Amino acid sequence: MSARAYLDWNASAPLRPEARAAMIAALDVTGNPSSVHAEGRAARMLVEAAREKVAAAVGCRPAEVVFTSGATEAAGVLAGLPEGHNVHVDPTAHDCLVAHWRMDGTAGSGHTLAMGLANGETGVITEPPARQAAGHADGAHFADWLLLDVAQAIGRVPFAFGWSGADLAILSAHKLGGPKGVGALIVREGLEIGSLRPGGGQELGRRSGTENVAGIAGFGAAAAAAMRDLAEGAWDRVQALRDRLEARIAAGAPGSLIVGQGGPRLPNTTCVITPGWKGETQVMQMDLAGFAVSAGSACSSGKVRSSRVLTAMGHDDLAAASALRISLGPQSREDEVMRLAECWLAAEARHRQRAA
Repeated sequence: MSARAYLDWNASAPLRPEARAAMIAALDVTGNPSSVHAEGRAARMLVEAAREKVAAAVGCRPAEVVFTSGATEAAGVLAGLPEGHNVHVDPTAHDCLVAHWRMDGTAGSGHTLAMGLANGETGVITEPPARQAAGHADGAHFADWLLLDVAQAIGRVPFAFGWSGADLAILSAHKLGGPKGVGALIVREGLEIGSLRPGGGQELGRRSGTENVAGIAGFGAAAAAAMRDLAEGAWDRVQALRDRLEARIAAGAPGSLIVGQGGPRLPNTTCVITPGWKGETQVMQMDLAGFAVSAGSACSSGKVRSSRVLTAMGHDDLAAASALRISLGPQSREDEVMRLAECWLAAEARHRQRAA
């Protein structure tokens, strides 16, 4: 039996060796980063060094980085907006943003647009609206603030918070090869926000609680390594492999649809729709064959329902329930990816025979 192939990088990237080494070293640092003695200062140095690395990866100032437990907690900044402040969420955004949708404020009470830069289910990249003199035009609304979910984009496509026009951004370490359970909220310098978590006043009062020093150190190391990969063209090679996979799928299953093909997408993501063949069924069949793939966002996988993202893109419920996501990384090999293609095509042929 062939070794298992992990092809679900959008759910969580494998832990980078640089992140593992940084975390192990940080675990031996005893002090609390809020303590003023030498041991505390040593822990603080690790946190601030990681802050600089994350800032470099995101293209922002270190002072704009607020460490959190992940992008979902960072999205909680929307809950702290003033009462009556409207929050318009792009319908294809991640659930952590959709949870904060509210449009019950009065005219002139303030408006925030929250959206994903790169969709984790489809890989489709959506350019943020241009910033104008008084805010952001998002089609139906005029936003005072713009929040971008950049969790899937950082380290895979060029991005800089400073020139994006965004006021806020959220990301998670484990999407770029860092540890799970740590992330960041990026807050434009000069923007006043409520505390994500009241208490001791850590992170300049924006998120209380003793910092996860080891996790943050791993985050910083992963961010630096991710930017090195991007600069060295690692994702160009991934895109070429993704394109070969899609060409094989298109040739062998012409009745299937590859979402977003031909438009701007992440270089590693294939979302293929085969109407009538449930995504969950495909995932189980591929899992038994030795491949880790997904039916969509890891936060929604396992829930028997159509993809909210795909229906928002105009696909009907049948199609939206029949999607498979394959997401590659720099460690993905051509032999395992093409082996997946042949295994999937054989299963697709059996599905067509049963449906005939």
